[in-house]
Amino acid sequence: MKHTAVALALLASTGSVSAAAVEGSQLQRRALATSEPFYPSPWMDPNADGWQDAYTKAKAFVSQMTLAEKVNLTTGVGWMGEQCVGNVGAIPRLGLRSLCMQDSPVGVRDTDYNSVFTSGQTAAATFDKTVMYNRGKAMGQEHKGKGVNVMLGPVAGPIGRAPEGGRNWEGFSPDPVLTGIGMAQTIKGIQDAGVIACAKHFIANEQEHFRQTGEAQGYGYNISETLSSNIDDKTMHELYLWPFADAVRAGVGSVMCSYQQINNSYGCQNSKTLNGLLKNELGFQGFVMSDWQAQHTGAASAVAGLDMTMPGDTEFNTGLSYWGTNLTLAVVNGTVPEYRIDDMVMRIMAAFFKVGNTLDQPPINFDSWTLDTFGNQHAAAGTGYQQINWHVDVQADHASVIRDVAAKGTVLLKNNGALPLNKPKFVAVIGEDAGSNPAGPNGCSDRNCDNGTLGMAWGSGSANFPYLITPDAAIQAQAVNDGSRYESILANNQVTATKALVSQANVTAIVFVNADSGEGYINVDGNEGDRKNLTLWKNGDQLIKNVSSWCSNTIVVIHSTGPVLVTDWYNSTNVTAIVWAGVPGQESGNSIVDILYGKVNPSGRTPFTWGATRESYGTDVLYEPNNGNGPPQQDFSEGVFIDYRYFDKANTPLIYEFGYGLSYTTFEYSNIKVQKSNAGDYKPTTGTTSAAPTFGNFSTNLKDYLFPSDVTPVWQYIYPYLNSTDGKTASKDPNYGKTAEEFLPPHATDSTPQPLLRSSGKSNPGGNRQLYDTLYTVTADIKNTGKITGNEVPQLYVSLGGPDDPKVVLRDFDRIRIDPGQTAQFRATLTRRDLSNWDVVAQDWVVSTYPKKVYVGRSSRKLGLSADLS
Repeated sequence: MKHTAVALALLASTGSVSAAAVEGSQLQRRALATSEPFYPSPWMDPNADGWQDAYTKAKAFVSQMTLAEKVNLTTGVGWMGEQCVGNVGAIPRLGLRSLCMQDSPVGVRDTDYNSVFTSGQTAAATFDKTVMYNRGKAMGQEHKGKGVNVMLGPVAGPIGRAPEGGRNWEGFSPDPVLTGIGMAQTIKGIQDAGVIACAKHFIANEQEHFRQTGEAQGYGYNISETLSSNIDDKTMHELYLWPFADAVRAGVGSVMCSYQQINNSYGCQNSKTLNGLLKNELGFQGFVMSDWQAQHTGAASAVAGLDMTMPGDTEFNTGLSYWGTNLTLAVVNGTVPEYRIDDMVMRIMAAFFKVGNTLDQPPINFDSWTLDTFGNQHAAAGTGYQQINWHVDVQADHASVIRDVAAKGTVLLKNNGALPLNKPKFVAVIGEDAGSNPAGPNGCSDRNCDNGTLGMAWGSGSANFPYLITPDAAIQAQAVNDGSRYESILANNQVTATKALVSQANVTAIVFVNADSGEGYINVDGNEGDRKNLTLWKNGDQLIKNVSSWCSNTIVVIHSTGPVLVTDWYNSTNVTAIVWAGVPGQESGNSIVDILYGKVNPSGRTPFTWGATRESYGTDVLYEPNNGNGPPQQDFSEGVFIDYRYFDKANTPLIYEFGYGLSYTTFEYSNIKVQKSNAGDYKPTTGTTSAAPTFGNFSTNLKDYLFPSDVTPVWQYIYPYLNSTDGKTASKDPNYGKTAEEFLPPHATDSTPQPLLRSSGKSNPGGNRQLYDTLYTVTADIKNTGKITGNEVPQLYVSLGGPDDPKVVLRDFDRIRIDPGQTAQFRATLTRRDLSNWDVVAQDWVVSTYPKKVYVGRSSRKLGLSADLS
């Protein structure tokens, strides 16, 4: 990044944007969205709930470290510097090997003998907290088995503001409660397996377009800085921050800051979001790492709350770093205070110990840059030839977990009696999405194509399939076992052959279609990460229309990364069933057979709304720059009204509402009861922190930080050492020598006790402890009135009652197995947070005086039971 851009970014991060820095429309837009400074960066609380033992162990370790070792632990070694997608330097003197950071949210990326799990979005569709935990634990176990220390997931940013968002599938849902529960359960599972979870991307990271300057320029866009997500304080708290609060409350060890700007301040040097919201208000005790190349400054990002930089170099394979040598110099010359580097390292090591790690870590047994058994330990430099892959099989019995999640996350959207199938006479499967990629399941790097069935979307969130069970293979196997006739046409463009096949007598036609998306560095058919539209790919809509015009029993199965438009064909009488199977992972075919043939009674619920038109959502991706060559401005003017909240507010027609899903049996709801608890009054947090702790003096003589004689530098590898006793020469920074007072904001280096925010939790990660007091318990009876056992998903919604509140908001849910004729009780709780709004004046959560009502039902628009809350 050019120096002028860095200067502007620094000004934006301090809230000090001036006419001298930006002009014209850029100044005008920035005046509307600025991010106020919040300093100093909060230091760890030794008494934080769930972190006490980890803090003690971290303190004992950090107290032994030299400054160079501390810098080594906070700075990535550079892109392709070691075996993982990201590594920090080792501390061999103290017995700590290099920590390994690795994608992804569906499986261990860039290796072999690993599983590919369902997407987070598909897991969310289960509305099953236990399933979410089990999926997280199984993924954590596989990362642990490969030697990974930090698993880069789960995802709450994007939450899914716009349905076209390319990476929505990596997350859970545009509803903050469903996403928050998904985050918390997944994190608990991952960390119970001994791996640090990384909640990402913090925060308001809602589209792929313009997230990185170089990436956007590569597509021909003339911008000089990344997009700014412009968001108000109330929306930030009630929507985007909510699931991250659940992540922090669940004890997450790390958080990844995002590429884009928030209110015109870069996410990885935004003191308001990192210091103010995350570390102070939420009381986050773990470490903040940058997304890969999301760091734009050195000292400024350090005092703004960044704790670890990934992959370490300023740009891939430059060998230059904002930290490394420069962080050593910054601490020595007093620009970055000693307590800040100590706190960075404390946070990293506390997270390390919190998940049960010891210094005796199993070795990293894979390599991200090749599947060859032998290769270079330092791929960028082409040096260190040795064995780098041990091909360790970490799959265990996880195939059964994946199949279970995929089936339970499959949503039956329509059924006119066509399902479940029972030994049909003749099955015809149509569509490319039912078959294999001709190049193999891993034939497209990072899944950068849409060939064959959609078992996984594209980008860094991908992993290598150990196998992929296609719908064609699984349905054929079932048909053969049943004695059914079976044929398939695994293409969307074989019109004549398809008509001839499905026009025959006794045919049950199953049409497979999809819609794909992914990360912005990949462009598939003009979709630059984000989807261009909400239609089905490869003329899928026309395929459905054709088949259903020829066959009176047409079943449609959709694999997609979000909602698609079904308006033109869903209501056809010849379309007898519609199934959304999400992004199911390696067991795709088996899981869809489980649903189609009734081996599993469908109980998935759609984690988003299916609108009638693209415009009906009220939000969209910003596809063209709107600020000259300055940072594109994405104004979140809709506030909290996304997805079902917007549809309810605008009274917009929709096809399938949030939380909707059918079953092969029926249920009846009755007998809602509300019991009020005896929770006390809410008391804002008061008091101050302790003073910032430090762990011993260090040398200020630059000679003590020269490259050790026993270290042979590896090309492009990032070190904490100096190559010269002249600071300016060693730093390669033309601004070297300026003091902190010359360019850092006021209080950025303050180490005195700091006042606690009234909304923060005193030693309580997640916010004020009383936010989580139970105010009400709600129960309802649910009876299975059908003839087969099924799982019902009762959902609890609340009306907060205010004129600016959504009509209803989801607050809890459960998944209950009920036998025919039996009645089960749904039980849910409402906390103080559940009934509160964010007060932008008081800067705290407040329960308004507006009348409140609770609802229980099968979806956001089928709420048959209600009760007033006193």
